[in-house]
Formats: sequence, C-alpha cells, structure tokens
Amino acid sequence: MDWMIYGANGYTGRMVVEEAVRRGLRPVLAGRNAAQLEELAHKHGLPVRAFALDNPVALRTGLNGIGLVLHCAGPFSATSVPMLDACLDVGAHYLDITGEIDVFAHCHSRDEDAKARGIVVLPGAGFDVVPTDCLAAILKRELPGATSLVLAFEAGGGPSPGTAKTSVEGLGKGGRARIGGKLTRVPLAWKTRTFERDGEQRFAMTIPWGDVYTAYVSTGIPDIEVYMGVPPATAARLRRLRLLGPLLGLGPVQSWLKKQVGKKVRGPSEKTRGKTGCVVWGEARDAGGHEVRRTLRTPNGYDITVTASLGIVQRLLSGPAPEAGFHTPSRLMGADYVLSLPGVRLE
Repeated sequence: MDWMIYGANGYTGRMVVEEAVRRGLRPVLAGRNAAQLEELAHKHGLPVRAFALDNPVALRTGLNGIGLVLHCAGPFSATSVPMLDACLDVGAHYLDITGEIDVFAHCHSRDEDAKARGIVVLPGAGFDVVPTDCLAAILKRELPGATSLVLAFEAGGGPSPGTAKTSVEGLGKGGRARIGGKLTRVPLAWKTRTFERDGEQRFAMTIPWGDVYTAYVSTGIPDIEVYMGVPPATAARLRRLRLLGPLLGLGPVQSWLKKQVGKKVRGPSEKTRGKTGCVVWGEARDAGGHEVRRTLRTPNGYDITVTASLGIVQRLLSGPAPEAGFHTPSRLMGADYVLSLPGVRLE
C-alpha cells in the first residue's frame, strides 16, 4: 500500500519522515511547499506530491493511488475536514495527530461513511492522545465500574508552532469537560489541583484536551476531566482572560496572536527533546468509592508522536485487516499499545 505524510515539511512531519525512513518505510511526502518538500525528498530519495487542501480537485488528484494518509499539517480545525473528505472519496485510511475536541467529534460523525468506504478514521495518533487514551483504557480495565476519570500530564520542552497556534484557537472556545456523559463548556482554567511527581506536588489546571471526547468513546466513563501541569501564574492569567470572552475568538485577534506565534515559536530542539520527558497521571473512581491510580512516564511528547503514529501506520500497512470506521488509539491498538513504545513505563 502506498501511503503519504501530508505536512511532511513541518516541525513534526520532518521528525516522522526521519523515523519512517529509519524503519525502512517509503512514504510519499506531501504538503503545500514544493521547494521544501523537494529538498526533504532529495535527502531521502522519496517521492513528492505538492498540493493545497483548499483545491478539492488537486487534493483528490494528489491522493490518487494512496491507501493511507498520516496528516501532520495543523491547525486541524482548518485542515482535517478537507483531508478527511478526500480520504473518504478515494478510500484511504485517515490518521492525524490532532488533540482538538471538535476534530474528534467531526471525525466520529463520519463513522458510518468510513465503514461504507472500508477505511479506518483515527485522529489523535500522536501524543494527543495515545498515552492518555491508553491509560484511560487501562484504568477502565482495572476498575470496570468506573464513573469518573481524571487524566493529567506535565510535558517538558515547549510547543511546536502548530501546537501553539492550536492553543491560541482554544482561547476563544473556553474549556471543556465531560459531565454526565455530555460534552460541557466550562470556563478557562475551570479547576486546579495538584498531582505528585517524584515526591513533589505539581500544580495543574483543566484544559480542553482531546480525551474529554476520546476517553468517553474508549471507556464509556461519563465524567471526565483533563489537567495540564502549569505554573500557578498561568492559571491565574487564563482566569483573567475570561473577562475578554468571545473577543479572543474574533478573526483579527486570532490572526494577530498566531502571527506572534509564527515569529517566536520554533519548537524544541533535538537536544531539548532528549532532555525532557512527560508524566501522565490517571485516576478512576466508581460509585462505591473504589479508586485506581496509575502514572505513565514517557519521552518528550513529540518523540512519542513520531513512534506512536508510525506504529499505527505499520499496523494498518501490514497487520490484519482492521474493522472499518472511527477508532480511538486504544480501540484499534489495545490499551497496552502505549507500553510498547520506546521509553514508556507504567507505574
């Protein structure tokens, strides 16, 4: 099966290309910037297809003969719909590395279409949301009657440009939580609490992480909150931003903020990634007061994105034919998939 990395010339895309080649894989490199793609392809001797996502004809021509797309070009709020539509039209498996709740919801809404076309649709094939989704499934397995789930993570190294722009978009949407099985809008930094890391208490705040959507699909647990470790000042600043409300979502404000990201954010260097890892906490409780807690230690989130997404690619390229339709990582790969990734351990 011929397969494609779209956004191959981006921060994460380049990392995925390097590791794919190391594994003996030969993806088609694709994106909008032909010059950057040609340079990257020449280095590895790989084929190139340059096309934009806002031209439906060019997009479908670009996917001709492709059986799987690993979509790495965010923000996915803008790019996932046209790419998913095209994958459904041509019959190509769709993977991406989003963490955006609305993208998960849209992809899930196309479940029947994906089944009819015989393809897998799996958004969130990277750090968003493989470790947290698998941990949620592990906790559900250990406490089958769980009614509430708390997930949290502390990630080092800083964001890539795409991740930072996605965070800017989130400012105008507020927070999200799963309450009584329903996606519910909550204020920015809705709740705060601490988690223990190496004997120290680490401060964290709620964020609209993708597991608010995907963990419910994977586990059926009706109450779900996701936290991120941040300095207390960050939570205080976000709570002050609540006063701006819808203004943060206005086009001119979003454009200005994203331009600042483009000027200042480059993503962590290889050296920084090598020195920084992530901790992922999970807590599940049932109505009787029983509780299970587990902690995952992982490499840097971008390194996990590379290994997790390529593991799923290889499963679809060479494994048994999967059930078509929408999947979360743990539903396709199993709850223990994250434990097979390099440098991951469960505590």
